[in-house]
Amino acid sequence: MKRNKKLLIVCCLAGSILTLAAASSQAPDPPKYTNLKVLPKNISSHDLQSIMADDFEDGLGVSCGFCHANASDGHGLDFASDAKPEKEISRTMMRMTLDLNKRWLKNKHPKIGDAALVVQCTTCHKGQPFPDGTEPR
Repeated sequence: MKRNKKLLIVCCLAGSILTLAAASSQAPDPPKYTNLKVLPKNISSHDLQSIMADDFEDGLGVSCGFCHANASDGHGLDFASDAKPEKEISRTMMRMTLDLNKRWLKNKHPKIGDAALVVQCTTCHKGQPFPDGTEPR
């Protein structure tokens, strides 16, 4: 009887340890981004940051606030908001870039941020917010 109790206790402890180990080894849930209309809904944080920093910030020479509106509480940016027209313009430009690469350059499965793209933000913008160097009227 004592042996069975010891065996039961050992099994319960082992099961608890295995359950805790499995729970702690699971990957955290990926971030849930809202209002993505061109980029994939399941984009990784790494890929999103790469696109924003490498393609937009470097290609246009701008920071996040160029396209993203200020948060209503006055702290930081509201990344989901469509309040600034620049955000929709950037979506249009992403679609145009994808279409150019797919239709004319025969890149059949282009993705924003993909090194295989031939036409990129910097192709026309060359580090400037407006391709010809002047702001629109």
